Amino acid sequence: MKTYVFVLSAVCLCFSLQTGAAAAAAGLLEPGSELTLSQAITIGLHNHPLRKEATSETQATTDRVGEAQSFLLPQLYGTAEYLRSTNNGIGNTSYYNFLDSFPRVPGRNHNLPSNDFSQSTMSSNNYLGGLSVSQFLFDFGRRRGFVAQRRDEAAASLASARLTDLDLIFEVSQRYFALLAAKQLVRVYEKAVEQRQFHLHEARVKANAGLRPRLDIYVTQAEVERAQLHLVDARNAQLDAKVALDNALGLSGSNPSYHLADVLTYGTISDQLPGLLQTAFNDRPDIKVLEDRARAMGAQIVQYRSDYFPTASLQSGYTAMGTGLPAANNFDVGFVISWPLFNGYLTTNEIDEAKARRQATQYALDDLRQRIILEVKTAFLNWQASLDRINRAQQTLIASRVELELAEKRYQAGLTNIVELEDAQRHYTYDDAEYANSLYGFSLTKAVVDRATGRSLKGE
Repeated sequence: MKTYVFVLSAVCLCFSLQTGAAAAAAGLLEPGSELTLSQAITIGLHNHPLRKEATSETQATTDRVGEAQSFLLPQLYGTAEYLRSTNNGIGNTSYYNFLDSFPRVPGRNHNLPSNDFSQSTMSSNNYLGGLSVSQFLFDFGRRRGFVAQRRDEAAASLASARLTDLDLIFEVSQRYFALLAAKQLVRVYEKAVEQRQFHLHEARVKANAGLRPRLDIYVTQAEVERAQLHLVDARNAQLDAKVALDNALGLSGSNPSYHLADVLTYGTISDQLPGLLQTAFNDRPDIKVLEDRARAMGAQIVQYRSDYFPTASLQSGYTAMGTGLPAANNFDVGFVISWPLFNGYLTTNEIDEAKARRQATQYALDDLRQRIILEVKTAFLNWQASLDRINRAQQTLIASRVELELAEKRYQAGLTNIVELEDAQRHYTYDDAEYANSLYGFSLTKAVVDRATGRSLKGE
């Protein structure tokens, strides 16, 4: 007779070596190293392409703030030209200089006698050099509103990057717990194979001694093969879980070898639903994304509204221009005011559009708050239910173990048949697997709560 005891220790492991912690911080994983959940999250956030993409997008929106601020500073432009062109006058012809592609050649005769209107194909040198300086003064909010818009957009991008972090932390946690559960199920079915092989050996001994019919051998042999089949599936599921965790870590291409340091465990639930909801409203980055976008729309309204008023700037310049050297020098300095008095109601429509978009963002924010309440409540209820499920699965496993032990004793004493023994074995294996799944369910639902409330970001 054998007694099999299933023990799952509730152990929380920290970093095993300082070198391992340093490697995790650098996004590295040494072959054969021990991997904690904390290290896995650090590696995933360092390596995953989605995190890198979000970081680059955030940097781009931050740079756009600098671009917007540049309009508030002095603008200095320099130009230098050399053209070889004909010099035929065009009189007082008027035209639009499309895209500055057609140079203006005023006058009629230029260097020809007053009564000579001939055209020449001869070309001459034309020189131009100059500097232009301008400084924005005021525009009733357009440029400063543009800066404010870009700042709010950058803040929204940063919050979006935090949302990516939140999703990656959940994915790594989920994959980590799934691999732990897969490994535990492999141990369950390995133990089931060992137990059934023991039953097969016992059935052969009794059948060869004439104490039991040979039917017992074939029944137990079939059960051994069924257990082997389940073990094949469990080992394949473990390999799949390993691949999924590698992908969450951003290490799919390297296929690193490591072993998990943590174990599936559970504890009491001290959190309360109102506190979780408040945490979610305070910490969820997707709320911050929509709030920042709404503020950006408000800044855009300020920009458009400024078109009802004039824009003022200072302008000065110097040019040296001529067909020969030395060139003619000219200076200019002035105060420029521009005012779009009527633009076909463009400003009015732009303001209305920005207001509608801001209102749509506010409605999206209200909808998000409703969905967050649903997510947090559902996750919390599932978390509580997972703890109850562990208690039931644990009690079932205890009873199932006793049932198996008694069935083994009755079979050895010749008081029952092989069917009762294998039924007891089948129940025990199933209950053992269900207990492992219930532990996984607790860890997973806790991760869902942490994701729904956004508090997993605090433990990065």
